[in-house]
Amino acid sequence: MEVRDVKKTYSSAASGIPSQALMGISFSVKKGEFLGIMGPSGAGKSTLLNVISTIDKPTGGTVLIGGKNIVNLDEDELSDFRRKKLGFIFQDYNLLDTLTLKENIILPLSLAKVKVSLIEKKLKRISELLGIEKIINKVPYEVSGGQRQRAAAARAIITEPELILADEPTGALDSKSSAELLNSLSELNEKNAATIVMVTHDSFSASYCDRIIFIKDGILNCEIERNGRNRKEFFDEILQVLSSLGGGVSDAV
Repeated sequence: MEVRDVKKTYSSAASGIPSQALMGISFSVKKGEFLGIMGPSGAGKSTLLNVISTIDKPTGGTVLIGGKNIVNLDEDELSDFRRKKLGFIFQDYNLLDTLTLKENIILPLSLAKVKVSLIEKKLKRISELLGIEKIINKVPYEVSGGQRQRAAAARAIITEPELILADEPTGALDSKSSAELLNSLSELNEKNAATIVMVTHDSFSASYCDRIIFIKDGILNCEIERNGRNRKEFFDEILQVLSSLGGGVSDAV
């Protein structure tokens, strides 16, 4: 994925005065990379993710995913692109309460009319990888928040998308469930070569990433790489950068 000189301007309905949320951000994400996006509140993280996920259109610039410029796609093309190329993990799970975890996970494949035998094969592999194979016949309210979030992750990746986008995926989880989900995402990244872009304010979550870009006031401020270091060392560097940017801190690793 490549983000080139992306800008986003909003106009206030009350005052009519334009506000620049993104001011020419550029970066690339390698296939199989686990990238974190961090920064102080109001820095533009969510706006950037909304642009990358095709939820919002940039005012200027280019976003290339799989070599395709998603900025120029019409609504029908965008819908098709989201379904085939992107996987989403939201803070609030977005699971359907009336369906079992299994039915939630396989829903994208069912809608795409994939053969039942192939669906079952994919479900078995993904549910085992995420450690939820024993609970997939339960409905969401019967399992923990961490298990619901891992089911949401399974739904996001079962279509084998080009890119997985995670928006504060641990925001509603306790520390144990957060660690379980992040370990699962790391396994997906390492064993499936899944490309993941995660927006987070949490330093603990960010320490699982390969690389982190920091945004402040709508611009790319700096970036750091893990480079084989243990998570504690990376976590400490993340805290140092956030402190210099005026961001918050989180519980220690």
